[in-house]
Amino acid sequence: MARHWADFQHEIYLNGTTGAVPRLPTDLTRLEELAEHRLGPGPVGYVAGSAGDGGTARANREALARRRIVPRMLRDVHERDLTTEVLGRTLPAPLALAPVGVLSIMHPDAETAAARAAAAQGVPFVLSSASSTPLEQVAEAMGDAERWFQLYWGKDREVTRSFLARARAAGFSVLVVTLDTPLLAWRPRDLDQAYLPFLHGVGTANYYTDPAFRAGLAKPVHEDPKAAVLHFLGLFGDAGHTWPDLAFLRAHWDGPIVLKGVLHPDDARLAADAGMDGVVVSNHGGRQVAGSVAAADALPRVADAVADRLTVLFDSGVRTGADVFKALALGARAVLLGRPYVYGLGLDGRAGVEHVIRCLLAEFDLTLALSGHARPGTVTRSDLEADGGATP
Repeated sequence: MARHWADFQHEIYLNGTTGAVPRLPTDLTRLEELAEHRLGPGPVGYVAGSAGDGGTARANREALARRRIVPRMLRDVHERDLTTEVLGRTLPAPLALAPVGVLSIMHPDAETAAARAAAAQGVPFVLSSASSTPLEQVAEAMGDAERWFQLYWGKDREVTRSFLARARAAGFSVLVVTLDTPLLAWRPRDLDQAYLPFLHGVGTANYYTDPAFRAGLAKPVHEDPKAAVLHFLGLFGDAGHTWPDLAFLRAHWDGPIVLKGVLHPDDARLAADAGMDGVVVSNHGGRQVAGSVAAADALPRVADAVADRLTVLFDSGVRTGADVFKALALGARAVLLGRPYVYGLGLDGRAGVEHVIRCLLAEFDLTLALSGHARPGTVTRSDLEADGGATP
């Protein structure tokens, strides 16, 4: 049964008759500023920060802002259904929560709170392999809800193999492999604070609970935590991986595999040739390559190249329901939402994450209807134009 996401606005207005107003802003673009005032500079800088001077993150927002929606009138949009098929799964809306590591720096309930919020709203939660909470614990908190596992593809094949086996055993259905972070980029906000949570053993929960990782330690983690951190840093990324290496992942994961961080059409074609199931058009929210192409500018070229062969997903710069509409129009099947839900977590725990999901999808539902659509699948590039009327 389709959810009526837009009803959230009626709920808010009805609550207002008793004097109650939302605890967090309903304009999700305001959350970052609120987080800056309420949370510590290290954690906020880690989430909000970007590579270099932040130009890529700004470009992500500008690329979405340049595209303008062209509403159509007198279409029957009374009954709407946001249900979307993604990678063989039926989702209540074209949305998943993107993988974000070390969530305990934002709220003590960390990934568990975000996962429960996603489960309550029927939205897939993508767990980062750099989470503060072991994957089995997150899975237990979610019950039967849809969950995907994100892999930072490191140097130790046995640890990778173990992660994949654990994730499958814990009911994670889709593997999301991040390709754009074999090395950490130059991130001035973190550097200026000398803030890297991993050095304090934060974001290492999946590694420290992994038998293959522990087998590489001379002493248990609690006896020599510094050695454990150094071992983690030594195997976390691998700048030597190439396309043929994907065969190893394919051999050890029997579900869909999605490659995250694809921006060039030729890389998307190579992903299809390698037997992958999808790509996420993403520049890591502007966190990896300063001066990178904006993700929304790359999206239509990738979609044109492989949408008939792969599921094309999108992240980087999504803040509003209108952004979701634009991403779908540019060729995405669904979007992954990152920073806004993390700010919601930091400001109000699980309730904050649910608030963000409901606001985003209520606004998307209304944007869809007011633009002349009853389903996400009917949105196309013809529903947009660029500033000045040019082709988007």
